[in-house]
Amino acid sequence: MQNKKEISAAGPRYKVLASISFSHFLNDTMQSLILAVYPILKADFDLSFVQIGLITLSYQITASLLQPVVGIYTDKHPKPFSLVFGMTCTLAGILMLAFAGSYPFLLMAAMMVGMGSSIFHPEAARVSRIASKGRFGLAQSIFQVGGNVGASMGPLLAAWIVIPHSKTAISWFSPAAFLAMIVLLQVGFWYRKQVPSFRKAQQNIRHESHFSRNKIIQTIIILLLLVFSKNFYLSSLNSYYMFYLIQKFQIDMHHAQYMLFLFLFSVAVGTLIGGPVGDRIGRKRVIWFSILGVAPFTLMLPYANLFWTAVLTVVIGLILASAFPAILVFAQELIPGKFGMISGLFYGFSFGMGGLGAAILGNFADRWGIDTVYDICAFLPLLGILAVFLPNISDNIIKHKISDVQHND
Repeated sequence: MQNKKEISAAGPRYKVLASISFSHFLNDTMQSLILAVYPILKADFDLSFVQIGLITLSYQITASLLQPVVGIYTDKHPKPFSLVFGMTCTLAGILMLAFAGSYPFLLMAAMMVGMGSSIFHPEAARVSRIASKGRFGLAQSIFQVGGNVGASMGPLLAAWIVIPHSKTAISWFSPAAFLAMIVLLQVGFWYRKQVPSFRKAQQNIRHESHFSRNKIIQTIIILLLLVFSKNFYLSSLNSYYMFYLIQKFQIDMHHAQYMLFLFLFSVAVGTLIGGPVGDRIGRKRVIWFSILGVAPFTLMLPYANLFWTAVLTVVIGLILASAFPAILVFAQELIPGKFGMISGLFYGFSFGMGGLGAAILGNFADRWGIDTVYDICAFLPLLGILAVFLPNISDNIIKHKISDVQHND
């Protein structure tokens, strides 16, 4: 068995991590256009806030339901080239959105994009895990930051390209999908070579959890509740932040798009920070701080002027986004050997809570006004107190065994 120094010398496979992160960037850039063009869709199709929320729900719930299924299946039957197929589904959804002529067709387009996400994320997370060589938090952050940077580009692309040329301009981004397919094809060839050693690693560690079944279930529930608080709150900003800014501060759509970009970019930076910090100081501390620590800022947000709204949302994005890499790796270490299932469960639940939050909060906005959404959501991060019940996981033994098998390329 290799010692720490040998494992460190091997190091993460940064080319693979960069490729999967770049593909995630392209994937989420295209997907973010759905959220970014909500004001256009609302005007073109005369939609209510509830109908806007249902578009998000259609996209998120499709990804939510399918991702755990994909993860469980690929734990037993890895599919290196399924990443390319997932990107194909995203491309189809984007083209459907660009040329949709009715509201039901918009929902179908959103569901197709959700299907692409459900196939892409569990297997891409597994590739990141294999390429990590023991630096699990760092690898997850590199993978996720690509997606979050891509998500932040949506408002800018909408402001610069889609709004001046109508929603059919969304189809102009389809070459990005073909570029992603080429990159993912190369990743697939590399991944296919790693499958035998990775499956052997799973067999070696599958039964080595240090906790009882009841403790594992309790911990998973707590982690899911923390994901709920995080994603429900983020949903309020992803789906309704522009409407909130336009209504409360009477700014124009372009200004609102730039404000949304600042928030989404801060989410990307926070994601990049969360994983490596978790590797160094422990994931439980990162989870604790990133959920509960954001509460003072969310409680101040409804009372801030335009300048401080921008500042607070950037701070909220930075802190809150650092939670997910730590939560995901914490759960993977809790149940070793079930990486696909855990990745699918948490990505799926994350998408599902985002979609459910958009639908529920849209109903609140229609009934009581957009301001009420942020008055209510301000208290969600207080659920971060639940992190005190998380166990302390010592993952050195598991990490070394995985890294020892994965060292062979």
